[in-house]
Formats: sequence, C-alpha cells, structure tokens
Amino acid sequence: MVAGVALIPNWSAGAAVTDDPTVDAATKATFQKLADAVFTDRTQALVDGAGSARTHHAAGFSGSVRLSGGQTREQSSAVGQLRARKARLAELGEKYSAGSTKVTLDATEVHGRNAKVAVTETTTLTYKQGTTTAKGPKTTGFQAHHELTFHAGRDGDWQLTGIHDTDDGYLAVNQVATPSTAKDKTVAATAGPPEAPRAATRYPAPANAKKLTGGAYDYKAMVAYAQKYWNHYNPDYPNYNGEGAGGDCTNFVSQVLKAGGWKHVPGYTSDYTKWFGNADIQSDSFVGVNEFSWFALSSKRVTPLANVYQADLGDVIQMDFNRDGSKDHTMVVTYRDKSGVPYVTYHSTNTYNRSVASLVASYPNAYYYAYRT
Repeated sequence: MVAGVALIPNWSAGAAVTDDPTVDAATKATFQKLADAVFTDRTQALVDGAGSARTHHAAGFSGSVRLSGGQTREQSSAVGQLRARKARLAELGEKYSAGSTKVTLDATEVHGRNAKVAVTETTTLTYKQGTTTAKGPKTTGFQAHHELTFHAGRDGDWQLTGIHDTDDGYLAVNQVATPSTAKDKTVAATAGPPEAPRAATRYPAPANAKKLTGGAYDYKAMVAYAQKYWNHYNPDYPNYNGEGAGGDCTNFVSQVLKAGGWKHVPGYTSDYTKWFGNADIQSDSFVGVNEFSWFALSSKRVTPLANVYQADLGDVIQMDFNRDGSKDHTMVVTYRDKSGVPYVTYHSTNTYNRSVASLVASYPNAYYYAYRT
C-alpha cells in the first residue's frame, strides 16, 4: 500500500513460507481444501441471495482437518461483517449475483505439530443485473495472498489456528482486516510539499467532464496497461508487493501513467519534484503514496477533483484509512459507467475494476483524494 523507509523489492510476493518437500500430497490437498472453503464462505457472504445461512463450507470440515474453536468464532465474525457490508453496498446500488473463489497452495512448511501454509486466493464477483453497477463492467475480482497456521493435536488432527494476509494492504472486498497503517518516508522540503484537498464521497457528483482523446496523454493506453498487469507484474520494474516490502500500489499507478505518456523528470530520488522509475532505480515520488501526490500537484500534472465520483479513465484516487493526514493507498480509474460510477484497479491487494461505491461502503470513515490527470 505504501512506500516506507525500508522499501525492498519482492520478486516472489506471497511466498514467505519455504516449501517443505517432505509434507505428503494428501495433507497439502486437505490444507488447500479447507483454505478454499474459508475464503469461499467469505465471498458468498457478499452474493445476493446467498450467505443468508450460517457458513457451511468451512463448517463442514471435521476430524483430521478443521477450524479451531477460535477460528470458528473468527470466521463467524468475518462473515457477519461481510453481510453487513453487502447491505451497505446494496444501499449504494451495488449487488453481486455470483461469486467464485479459488485457492491455490504455494508452499507448506511443517515443524513437528505446527504448520504454515502459503496460499493465493483468486476471487471473481459478478455484478447483478438491474442494479447501478450493472451498467458497468460485468465482473470485478482480485488476487490476494495469505499465510495459514495449523496445529496438530495428540491424535494427529490438524486445526486451523490463524489466518494472516501477507499483502501490504487489506483492500479486497471480502477481507475484513484493518488496513495497513505503515507510513511513508518524509521528504524534507524548504517550501513544504503541496497538500491535496479531500474529495467528497456523495453520489451522484456534479458533472466534471474529461476529454479522453486528442490531449497530451493516452488514457486508453493507461487502461490497457492496468488491465494487462493488474495481477501479472511487469518484469521491467521491481515488485514491492508482499509483507514488509512496502506496497506496490503507487509503483503500479506510476507505471500506468508512464504508459499513457507521463515523462520522466530526472534528479535525486528523494526530491519529490522529480519523478522517474525503471528496473534499476525509482524516485520516491514514483513509488511513495504521499510523494506521488506532492509531485503530481507541484508539477501541475494533475488537478484535484471535488468528488471521487467525478474521476474518469486514467484519473488517480488515493485513500487515508485512519485519517491521520498521511495517505496510505493509490489506485487508478480503469472504467466509468453510464450512471457516473468510476471503477479502480490497483496493486496490494491486486484488484481490477472495483467500484468506488464498494470502496466507500467498505471504508466509510477513510479520507479520499481524487486527481484529474
């Protein structure tokens, strides 16, 4: 989500667990199936007409592999929070008619009676026809990484005891964890960096049309780049996703803007008035959330928008989750539907075409910032 003091590229995000080849295939398969059931339950809690009953996929496991008592309560709480989120989404005109979750096992590490399992969750949600978001893209989705911990009892039965999200951000629509509050590095400046005004989140927003063709930038190229690399990272740049890496969101958005015509401004990496990035070196403004905002405003490459619902293709939206004045996350608009709802794509957690309505419903207390590019 953010670029911190120790910004370390992670070329294998989601693979914190070292694979243990001695773990038998049957045990790995059972771990994977329980993980799949847990995240499927969370996805289905958001689907219209589903999830009204108690969780059933994960609860159906018993015996050799099952949820611990603590995780049973955690899962029940998570599903309850997601059902409440579904109700808030419906109030904003967003419903999902179907959801699909697939969990793949990346690595399994066993030490005695304890095991750690790294998994990748891939989820797709279908927007329901007859709702506001039915006028937009057909689906939204994301890819997230998790680390699960298991403990074996005296009889050898494995219990799931913990779930930890290992991306530097908790922004998936079916996640309920508190977003990361890691801080950006602070850049010293004699005149002080410019501050962006907060954007309103009321819908609908006053008209603020954007010229999409014939200008200095190619917004279709920006969208095409985002669609190509939302979960398939460009090897020409480092990957800052993964726990402790700092977050890849601004790095990704900078790449998108560069693909659409933004030019490098070379100089010192710590000078927020400079902006550049490639495989070998990136300025703080290329990868840092706050530094990006400072560069974009001071260079006049963007103008603030009064409302997030005014954002259009290629525009940038940022969030400050805990409202402490330090921005935490950067996203780019890749779709805008006929009813005036923008959809964003971002890294950490890798997500495509998520509606702004979904963000506002999931994080109603966050501060939002919107920039016309």
